[in-house]
Amino acid sequence: MRALLSFFTILPVRGATLEGAARSVHLLPLVGVVTALPGMIFVLLGYALPPGSAATLAIGAVLLVAGFHHTDGVMDVGDALMVRGTPARRREVLKDARVGVGAVGALFLVYAPALAALVALVAVSPVRAVLALLASEVAARSAMLLTLAFGAPAEKASSATPFVRAMGRSHRAVGLVVSLALPPLLALPLGGFAFLVVLLAAPLAALAALRLASAAFGGINGDVTGATGEITRTLLLVALSGLL
Repeated sequence: MRALLSFFTILPVRGATLEGAARSVHLLPLVGVVTALPGMIFVLLGYALPPGSAATLAIGAVLLVAGFHHTDGVMDVGDALMVRGTPARRREVLKDARVGVGAVGALFLVYAPALAALVALVAVSPVRAVLALLASEVAARSAMLLTLAFGAPAEKASSATPFVRAMGRSHRAVGLVVSLALPPLLALPLGGFAFLVVLLAAPLAALAALRLASAAFGGINGDVTGATGEITRTLLLVALSGLL
């Protein structure tokens, strides 16, 4: 876990390497528990603050602990998908540090619905909102893991390559169990419909991401993987808010 936390969060964990993080990637959903914690604390402030304030602080805390790494992936993928051309051309845009209108649009489409959904959840019950945020964070990392487990890197030099290579048979089996079982178990207190929604969220999001990435980029990379997690969180929060 130390290697994963060093690579996927801004927590001051030292001595970890990329290779170490890759070897432990089958435990990636557990990182979602860590990134959710500060957000859960802010959600509980919904008992003292307006729901919008508590939800905004919560989303901000979650993204900050993750170092905005996956937010960068959302922006890069948004810009690349705006390009009309070959997968190779889109991969070039993924690496481009400039920010275009696609990135701005992607930020809005991914984070505005998530914030609105969390505001609605906090307004009804901060405790239910805490559970929803925790389940969505773990599901987001689960979708990322499933993307790495079944995806093929678009390029040999892709940042996803070490993680894909590290997914041997035993690690893939453990990762599948953790990814498919942990999010719905966390959502059990929210009820049967919520359990079903959370159960399906990560595998369906990963499947959609893999198909889109194959067609648009010729495979996955770090940006695609990170964006998959961010979109999964949003879809799940929106769905859970609809069950209020």
